[in-house]
Amino acid sequence: MSESSLAARGRLHEVHVDLEVPFHDVDVLQIVWHGHYYKYMELGRTALLRARSLDVPQIRELGYRLLLVDSHCRHTFPLAYGERARVSAWFVSVAPRLVIAYRIRNLSQDRCSARGQTILITTDADGRMLPETPDDLLQRL
Repeated sequence: MSESSLAARGRLHEVHVDLEVPFHDVDVLQIVWHGHYYKYMELGRTALLRARSLDVPQIRELGYRLLLVDSHCRHTFPLAYGERARVSAWFVSVAPRLVIAYRIRNLSQDRCSARGQTILITTDADGRMLPETPDDLLQRL
């Protein structure tokens, strides 16, 4: 089985966000500054959680908070000013932590621009870390 088909099998609740690279995201070389890829990943994560009815207000209403504890991004092909990009985000795992993977695709050049991952833990309303993702969050995932 190919690597791409193996990866596709693990893409739980995958969502996509399309964007056009704005001028204020590029450096003097007219390519996206590396730190903005994390912003694009955040757009994907927000869309993914909203699709599961777990936006910040819903999580807070349930008495929890999500805390990002790890993130990484591998840059593979630059995005440039005005190019179109698609951010894909999906759950790799939901217990005991939320692990979300990302792929940022340069649609204008038909190339993968970056891949990344974030790990989030759940805390109670007072910030105490919970050992596992609570059942009421898991039901929405």
